[in-house]
Amino acid sequence: MTRLLLTGNAAAAWGARLAGAEYFPVFPITPQTEIIETLGRWIDRGEMGGRMVTLDSEHSMITAAGAGAAAGVRTFTATSSQGLLYGMEMLYTVAGWRVPLVMVNVSRGLSAPITLEPDHNDILAARDSGCLILHAATCQETVDAVLLATRITEDPRVRLPVIVNLDGFYLSFTREPVTLPDATLVSRFLSDMDPGDYAFRADKPVSEAVAVLGGGPYSYFRYETHLASLAGGTVFDEATQNYAEVFGREYGALHTHKSEDAEVVFVQMGSFATKAQDAVDRLRDQGVKAGLVRPVLIRPWPGEALRQALKNKKAVVVIDQNISMGMGGVLHSEVASVLYGHANMPPVLMSAIGGLGGRDIVFNEYAALAAEALQAVESGETPPPRLLYTETELREIRKLQAIAAVEELHHEEDEPWANPAASPA
Repeated sequence: MTRLLLTGNAAAAWGARLAGAEYFPVFPITPQTEIIETLGRWIDRGEMGGRMVTLDSEHSMITAAGAGAAAGVRTFTATSSQGLLYGMEMLYTVAGWRVPLVMVNVSRGLSAPITLEPDHNDILAARDSGCLILHAATCQETVDAVLLATRITEDPRVRLPVIVNLDGFYLSFTREPVTLPDATLVSRFLSDMDPGDYAFRADKPVSEAVAVLGGGPYSYFRYETHLASLAGGTVFDEATQNYAEVFGREYGALHTHKSEDAEVVFVQMGSFATKAQDAVDRLRDQGVKAGLVRPVLIRPWPGEALRQALKNKKAVVVIDQNISMGMGGVLHSEVASVLYGHANMPPVLMSAIGGLGGRDIVFNEYAALAAEALQAVESGETPPPRLLYTETELREIRKLQAIAAVEELHHEEDEPWANPAASPA
């Protein structure tokens, strides 16, 4: 095994290289582009095999990826943010095709307004597509997740695309020590891609059907996709167990930190959850029995594992790095859905939204949320949802708004024709 200092993007590229991917339909977008640049450089130098093709859009890219996978070729691609949304139509389509491929999404906040820093609305927009979703929090997890995704997507019980998500900038361009698996061990973990009977062959059509299906056949195929996604949970467990045996690194559908005896538990996903993990350690030093539960497997949703991890806790604080307009935090609602109606569940389930557009979350905010949650246990009243935002930040916004208002007023004074009220009759 080799230990290198790698960015999250480079770790994703190494995962694809070690997995033996052969076909790379791509389209550049910040902050993902370093992944395909790295793979392209390796192919150009002859350091790895494969064919890279630059398409004209993410929509075409995902279409080509699905076509390559349907032909029995191990396929890898990557995108981010608006690119994922641009290709969303085909994301649903290739999942319906039941083809195995791996795609990395480097999370970035969605427009408008525009930002280059991360939150999770892009990847969570894909949660109903039929694709399985893994969410990495470190560079080491990124390379391991790509290998796990390759194993899972090609399992005949699943045969659905798998998306590996990592946070833009905070992880994509952060260098961390990464232990690269030995290629011979990877070959033990990943067998050669076996297209079996599913792969498209011009002389051997897989199936024949009318182009437009009625409700009965359509329902059948959609439910079969749902069952395959659920089977992905079992395959994930088997793959992670084998991964630990081969490489010595253990993963699960949930990553937990000091949550077993915790009274208040943070639930958060992605690289920002490492901030929560640090906050848990500091709160423990202050005598607060805090813990962390971080979902790694986002689809299929590990509901039963969450129920077991959160039972008998006094309070749970879900911190969403996303916002579903008109509803609130996506992760909070999904956690609530698996806790509702079950015994021994936390009496307080708080919702906080933070980290939108890469906005930092600091220790004092974690500490304040924990204190508020434990106070709510005593009062019996769950606090309303919170947006993590300071008075200082709000004052800065008000200053910018005031400056914009003054500039608009000056513009109207300099050019009275632009103001209808000042125009001559």
